[in-house]
Amino acid sequence: MKFLFLIAFIHLLPQCTGKPLSWDEHQHTFKEIKREIAGYSDIAKAIINLAVYGNAQNRSYERLARFVDTIGPRLSGSKNLEMAIKYMFSVLQEDSLENVHLEPVKVPHWERGEESAMMMAPRNHSIVILGLGSSVATPPEGITAEVLVVTSFDELQKRAHEAKGKIVVYNQPFISYKETVKYRLLGAVEAGKVGAVASLIRSIASFSINSPHTGWQQYQSDVPKIPTACISVEDAEMMARMSSRGTRIVVTLKMGAKTYPDTGSFNTVAEIVGSKYPEQVVLVSGHLDSWDVGQGAMDDGGGAFISWEALSLIKDLGLRPKRTLRLVLWTAEEPGGVGAEQYYQLHKGNISNFDIVMESDSGTFMPMGLAFTGSDKACAILKEIMQLLQPINVTNIYENGSETDTEYWVRDGVPGASLHDDISKYFWFHHTQGDTMTVQDPSQMNLCAAVWTVVSYVIADMEEMLPR
Repeated sequence: MKFLFLIAFIHLLPQCTGKPLSWDEHQHTFKEIKREIAGYSDIAKAIINLAVYGNAQNRSYERLARFVDTIGPRLSGSKNLEMAIKYMFSVLQEDSLENVHLEPVKVPHWERGEESAMMMAPRNHSIVILGLGSSVATPPEGITAEVLVVTSFDELQKRAHEAKGKIVVYNQPFISYKETVKYRLLGAVEAGKVGAVASLIRSIASFSINSPHTGWQQYQSDVPKIPTACISVEDAEMMARMSSRGTRIVVTLKMGAKTYPDTGSFNTVAEIVGSKYPEQVVLVSGHLDSWDVGQGAMDDGGGAFISWEALSLIKDLGLRPKRTLRLVLWTAEEPGGVGAEQYYQLHKGNISNFDIVMESDSGTFMPMGLAFTGSDKACAILKEIMQLLQPINVTNIYENGSETDTEYWVRDGVPGASLHDDISKYFWFHHTQGDTMTVQDPSQMNLCAAVWTVVSYVIADMEEMLPR
């Protein structure tokens, strides 16, 4: 779920600039660091061989398939998420990882209930919807109202005098997720400001086969809360065409959504304890919760399971890095990094010992490199580490290495990294019924696991922490 809370401050974060570097006298010279990194070539090859060609081939895929087929989707506050956490706690112990434990947090609990939308005029047509997270319900009999179709917030403001008592349908074009997700986040608020009784939002998707995409949305305390849901690209475009012809559209919307008090949940933690600097931490992570549709295999089962795989591969090779390699499987990422924020509050007093925070939450498709946020000196080191991945031709460094769950640390100066993979099809399946194991490819997951493991191990084992 990248970008949800990252958007507001991403321009403030330090990025790799390629400026000439000057190394402090107390640190190793960059030439020495390059030599140290080059010395990991054989270990990197062993990790790649085990993950991609050896006995661990397809293991992360098979583990993930068993998990999502057994548990299913894992919405924040749900029984399924509770079962998922218990499942992972058990299998991490069975994998002989160290310090396996659960850290309690409070998380939102929202359920969509039964929901439907029916076009009543100019003809009967069933509109496929997915209510948005935290939406209020309609009255039991539903809301029947005329539709106002707009393409932007600006158009809504210009036509505000037409909106009172109507259902606002947003048919905004998809530009990018980062640019377009504001309609899902704020569509209900903006419609509520002008007196609308509900909002239906074109799914934030680059491609559609009549599939609505859900996600979290945000109310404002001083604006009336109105029911809100996403509709398919096809239905949004159809209503826009009808409206452009002057056709009057009437829709009946029924939503049984309920919001319950926050409930208990857990971040799931496992480690390989460092041999020399056990108090220092390299954190690898993914989030265990998902939306309540599909299986949550892509978002973010893949990221969670390649993070587990990193520890498994290192353990299988009999390696123990100098620093502690810590796996965290976040809870309640989808409502806005809720579990991760509480983890940060609990552990931020130890921030100087966090070497790097890594999260994979943009799919585990064909890896292209690593996204990174940090100092120029740290970026130069990461570029050298990525050269160890030449055997699988994944050596690039990109900007913006923060994800929703790691942004708290990155804002405070801890280096952050995320997997950079081919996301050309990611938003086809994002937050839909289509997010299942069918999306996943075992060979691509093998490569992602190899990248994740090599990078995390080398950083954890180098003599010095990454410079800030």
